Amino acid sequence: MLSEKILEALNEQINAEFYSAYLYLAMSAYFEAKNLKGFANWMRVQAQEETTHAMRIYDYVVERGGRVKLMVIEQPPAEWSSPLEAFEAAYNHEVKITGMINKLVNLAMEEKDHATYNMLQWFVAEQVEEEASTDEIVQKLKMLGKDSRGILMIDRELAQRVFSPAEEVK
Repeated sequence: MLSEKILEALNEQINAEFYSAYLYLAMSAYFEAKNLKGFANWMRVQAQEETTHAMRIYDYVVERGGRVKLMVIEQPPAEWSSPLEAFEAAYNHEVKITGMINKLVNLAMEEKDHATYNMLQWFVAEQVEEEASTDEIVQKLKMLGKDSRGILMIDRELAQRVFSPAEEVK
């Protein structure tokens, strides 16, 4: 059984993961409007990943006998001044989510909830990958500046990303 503190924090994290999906869908729509289909694809795949993250926690709460409480999902921004600004926002968002996961880990330790602590280790490792993948694109975009040919090359690269739900199975 989950403590009330853990249950409340996990429900907040479910909301944060669904917000992440909304944010990345908003970024995908922004890139679609700019005719950057590869960038749009990358963000759409990211949104799918975030939904599976939310559902991973959802399933854990249910498995532990807790009650999932879905909350209002805040409307994300819809415009960015450039692909670089959008990816910097994505990177900063992932850093924020890492902080939230770390707080959850600390709470699980305080509450001596070893099962939740163990479940969260997957998210700790996942956030390392999330920050690294967004930062890699930020760094490439910084190198390019406003070189439209380079942007189109990255667009083609990002178009190759595919969603692999098998990676998300617990």
